[in-house]
Amino acid sequence: MQITRKFHFSASHRVYNPALNDEENCRIYGKCSNPNGHGHNYEMDVTVSGEVDPETGFVMDLSEIKLLVEKEIIDKVDHKNLNIDVDFMSGVLPSAENIALKFWEQIEPKINGPGIRLHSIMIRETVNNSVTYMGKQ
Repeated sequence: MQITRKFHFSASHRVYNPALNDEENCRIYGKCSNPNGHGHNYEMDVTVSGEVDPETGFVMDLSEIKLLVEKEIIDKVDHKNLNIDVDFMSGVLPSAENIALKFWEQIEPKINGPGIRLHSIMIRETVNNSVTYMGKQ
C-alpha cells in the first residue's frame, strides 16, 4: 500500500556547472543558467509504502509525514535560493533530479516504523516538468 502527501514550496536557483564557462552553461542549461537565477513554485509528493496497521488503519499517520517533511525540507527551502541558502544543497547542481535526490537523503533515514519505507519523492518544477526519485535501485 502506498500513501502520498503533497507539499508546495517556492525557491530560486541557478542551474549551472561552475567548471564550465558562461557560453557552455548557456548551451547546456539555457535560460536556467541565468547568472541571477530564476524561481519556481514547486509541488512535491512524498510517498511512503508499507502494510496497513490493523490497529490504526494507517500505513503511517499522514500528519507525521507532514511534520517530518516540513521540518527537514520545507522550512529549509521555502523562499530560499537553493544554491546559496540551503546547507544540504551546498555544492550540488540544483537540477530537479538532484533536488529530489537530496530531499530523499534528508528524510529517508527518518521514516520509521515496522515495514514502512520511503517509496518515492516526486518534484514538479513546472506544469510540464517533473522528476520522481525512488531511491537507489
